[in-house]
Amino acid sequence: MKIVAKKKLWKYLFWLGPFLITVGLTVGLVSEQWGLIPLVFLITGIVISGLGIIWQSYQSNWWNRRSTQAGTNALVATLAVLAILGLINFLGTRYHLRVDLTEAQLFTLAPQSRELVRVLPQPVKVWVFDINQNPQDRELLENYQRQSSKFKYEYIDPQARPGLAEKFGVKDYGEVYLESGDKRQLVQTINENERLSEIRLTGRLQQLTNSTTAKVYLLQGHGERQLSPGKDAISQAVQGLGNKNFTTSPLNLGETSKVPQDAAVVIVAGPKRGLFEGEVKALQEYLNRGGNLLLMIDPNTDPKLNSLLQEWGVRLDNRLAVDVSGESVVGLGPAAPLVTEYGQHPITKDFGNGNSFYPIARPLEITSVPGVQATPLLRTKPYPSSWAESDLQSEKLEFNADKDLKGPLTLGVALTRKQAAKPVSTPQASPTPSPLPSPTTQSKTSPTPSLSTKTPQALPSPSPTTQSKTSPTSPTSPTPPASPAPAPSPTPSSQTASESRLVVLGNSDFATDGLFQQQLNGDVFLNSVTWLSQQDQQPLSIRPKEPKNRRITLTNTQANLLILSSLLLLPLIGFAIAVIIWWKRR
Repeated sequence: MKIVAKKKLWKYLFWLGPFLITVGLTVGLVSEQWGLIPLVFLITGIVISGLGIIWQSYQSNWWNRRSTQAGTNALVATLAVLAILGLINFLGTRYHLRVDLTEAQLFTLAPQSRELVRVLPQPVKVWVFDINQNPQDRELLENYQRQSSKFKYEYIDPQARPGLAEKFGVKDYGEVYLESGDKRQLVQTINENERLSEIRLTGRLQQLTNSTTAKVYLLQGHGERQLSPGKDAISQAVQGLGNKNFTTSPLNLGETSKVPQDAAVVIVAGPKRGLFEGEVKALQEYLNRGGNLLLMIDPNTDPKLNSLLQEWGVRLDNRLAVDVSGESVVGLGPAAPLVTEYGQHPITKDFGNGNSFYPIARPLEITSVPGVQATPLLRTKPYPSSWAESDLQSEKLEFNADKDLKGPLTLGVALTRKQAAKPVSTPQASPTPSPLPSPTTQSKTSPTPSLSTKTPQALPSPSPTTQSKTSPTSPTSPTPPASPAPAPSPTPSSQTASESRLVVLGNSDFATDGLFQQQLNGDVFLNSVTWLSQQDQQPLSIRPKEPKNRRITLTNTQANLLILSSLLLLPLIGFAIAVIIWWKRR
């Protein structure tokens, strides 16, 4: 009797374990503090419960039963599956992997946006003052947040938090603000018809984090494209520069004798009349002191820039670029060349085989000039798809082997020239003359001995419009501020090197309002200005992503044929096959 009573005592004693566990949980949940007291109750209860289970199984030989073993195996397998699922969930949260299978990568950030967010110098937060949280906008903000822990976002109800709304100056629902430190900037106002734009968000993020502002001057006074909205204006291009943190101003060199010192880039967009000699010299002096120039010259115009372009090895061809391959695609006729081939250059490195077109464009001819590195940017398709037409009066464009030039043609080129500034202090003449920089633009080996010096750098092949002839004056091209051949040898601190950049495009129509937002036209313009401003760390233009229209458009005849075939022809064929099978089995 004593042994039985002792066993029952131990059995009741082990019920103390669940009681202590319940006490520990109650204390912790009520006090909302899991301190020493609830932990002592929990640990003690778990230990007593565990000992009770072990003792009970030992007394009843529970572990040796077949049902216990089967149940234990099932329990272990269940716990293993739960552990695996938990581990997968943890890895999925910790290491995010997404695959965008859409053709236009609609749900993936552009490389420029990813690069900008990953190198954020300080935390940035996006405030969306709206009641409704659109899934598309949230997905875009999540994509940004995955790139860096410094990027955060939050949706705010202006009615629930009026103080915060007043701090940002919110006037309406849907306003999106960007905040970094003590800087705040309105990104856009979203609504049902206009969702949050990656282009605007990245542009505002760049403006907010970039402390420098580049000044861009647009030359006026010679029939150039007007900057305000109007017919054949480039107001959208000017607005795009503003979105990329550029400050734009008109420039009339007839009123000022030289280009302002704060000019990062000067743009000459489609002049219809020639520049004065003093204006051309002002542009030459600007380039010689390390300036950057974008020339967009249309056919049938003579801006009187031949002397400037000759120093860089560029000649404007007076013929018209013709491309019959994109006539049915672009819908602008053969005089609007469709370009899908781009040079290896920072301006066009992300273009791939994208489309850009240039209505009424002229080809360019590039020749080697010592000290100038040239990279063709835009190339048309080979002949017979494109050629340079010399007869501009004829309504029917046909290739004439005597006058016309076979494609591919170069419609744009980027050039750089390194030159040493004048020394600050008076140097001592060195007995050994310091040679000028060797040419780096020789795409083909010239037979002229004066150009025999080569650089080991591999350069892109020139455009087929490039003539391999070397002008007799090319070895001694005038470069006013450059040092003469027997240059002095100053100390390193007394001389600094500067680089001037030039982009020449044989067309300006591609950047006008309406065409600027088509395909890659805007990217060509904005990327050219960004590269010219020598802010190479600045992300370049982002073209909008649009889903490709894959709908099938049927004519009335095709639709009727489809209806008859699906409702009449196919059932008749099935019925005829059934009759044949029945007849054979009859």
